[in-house]
Amino acid sequence: MKIHNLFVDKNGESHFRDVEVEYAESTRAGRLSKKIPATGIIFREVQPDYDLDWHPAPRRQYIINLDGAVEITASDGEKRVIGPGEVFLVEDTHGKGHLSKAVAGKMRHSIFVPIE
Repeated sequence: MKIHNLFVDKNGESHFRDVEVEYAESTRAGRLSKKIPATGIIFREVQPDYDLDWHPAPRRQYIINLDGAVEITASDGEKRVIGPGEVFLVEDTHGKGHLSKAVAGKMRHSIFVPIE
């Protein structure tokens, strides 16, 4: 399983990379990763005209899109569309941050899982 990761370098620029989830055990019900400590869960609804200017992430967190999609632009210029069912780890908590924009004028529901 691959997840998107947005991180910041020592110069404050944000970049994307792909992170492969490592599985720690296999059970009759499927493969499992190690447990990742989390501090809560936040449900979010974003309007179809969502278009947020440059901002850093408020905390390290996983974002899981339930429906709709978001276009994220890293400060290095790379753009990715994160669609329904995709997992996104944001770690650019300082520096220039990133742009976030709704895709196709659709409402989006997502779950934030803070990890700090």
